[in-house]
Amino acid sequence: MSKIGIFVGTVYGNAQHVAEDVNTMFSAQGLTSEVFTDPSLDDFKKVTSLLFISSTTGQGDIPPNLEFFIEDLREQFTLLEQKPFAVAGLGDSSYGETYCGAGRQIFDLLTELQGKPITGLLEIDACETLEPEVEVVAWAEKLIPELI
Repeated sequence: MSKIGIFVGTVYGNAQHVAEDVNTMFSAQGLTSEVFTDPSLDDFKKVTSLLFISSTTGQGDIPPNLEFFIEDLREQFTLLEQKPFAVAGLGDSSYGETYCGAGRQIFDLLTELQGKPITGLLEIDACETLEPEVEVVAWAEKLIPELI
């Protein structure tokens, strides 16, 4: 049976809230999924598909709770062998070039690790979207056939 790993990068909890709503939707659809807020490489390896939901902090940086995990992936270069993935980046376009920087870094890394992107990076702009969970849940629901 397939298992969708939902990996969360969050600073103030907004991305985690979004991920939990996605997890609830997957569960209602009869799918097996798990939210990882402090993931390990073992967590990464045991899922059959990957969904990353991450806010951006600082100057386009990955949130602290995912920072070491992403660095471990870069250093150990754990190949995904075409494992399907999708990334939703939460950001604020008023930050200019660093907008959704964490999401872009994660998307690029998973592509470099030979994952199979099932869609382009979803960018959610806090300047335009007050309820990111609504957009991300609808987006994730459309991706179900590719994630299972």
